[in-house]
Amino acid sequence: MTGAPVQRVGPEETRLVAERIAEAFMALDAPRWLVPDASKREAVLAGQFEILVDHAMRHGLVHATGDRAGVAVWFPSVGEPAPPPEDYDARLAAACGEWTERFVHLDELFAANHPHPDHHHLALLAVTPWRQGQGLGSALLRHHHAVLDAEGVPGYLEASSVSSRDLYARHGYRVAEPFRLPDGTPFWPMWREPAR
Repeated sequence: MTGAPVQRVGPEETRLVAERIAEAFMALDAPRWLVPDASKREAVLAGQFEILVDHAMRHGLVHATGDRAGVAVWFPSVGEPAPPPEDYDARLAAACGEWTERFVHLDELFAANHPHPDHHHLALLAVTPWRQGQGLGSALLRHHHAVLDAEGVPGYLEASSVSSRDLYARHGYRVAEPFRLPDGTPFWPMWREPAR
C-alpha cells in the first residue's frame, strides 16, 4: 500500500502541503537549531514552508500521493532563473519571528552550495511520520525521475538526515561533502544524472 498514484496538486492545497512537510521534518536535527522553542517549532516551520510551497505552485511542481501522506516540491532550474518569492523578506519575518536570522542563514548556506548547471531541484520531500518506510517517498521520486530521464535533465537536492541520504543514494544520487549549520548539523548535497 503506497498511497499511489502520484498527482500534481494545486494552490488550494498549499497549506496542507506545508503542514505535511513541517510535521515530517519535526524529527530532524535542523529544525531544533532553526527554532529552539519546541512549543513553537512546528507552527514556525509550517509558516516558512508555506512560502516555499506557494512559490512552487507558481514556479515549480508540487506532487503528492493520492492520500496526501507524501509530498514533493520541485523547482526547475533550467535557463532563466525563477524570480524570488514575492515579498520574501517580510513574509519570512512574519512566519519566523525572532528566529528569522537563522532561516536567512540557512537560505545563504543553501545558495552558496547550489550547483549552476541546468537541473531540477528537489527542495522538499516529506512523508507523514506513521507512513514512512512504506515506499511513498520512492514513489514520489520515481514519478518525477521519469520526467527528468525523458528530458535528459539532472536532479539535485540537499539531504537532511542519514536515512534520507541513503534513500536518495538508492535512487541514483551521488553524495558530496556535507555543509553544516553552526551547531554542526549536516546537509548532504546530492546530484543525479538522468538515466539514459
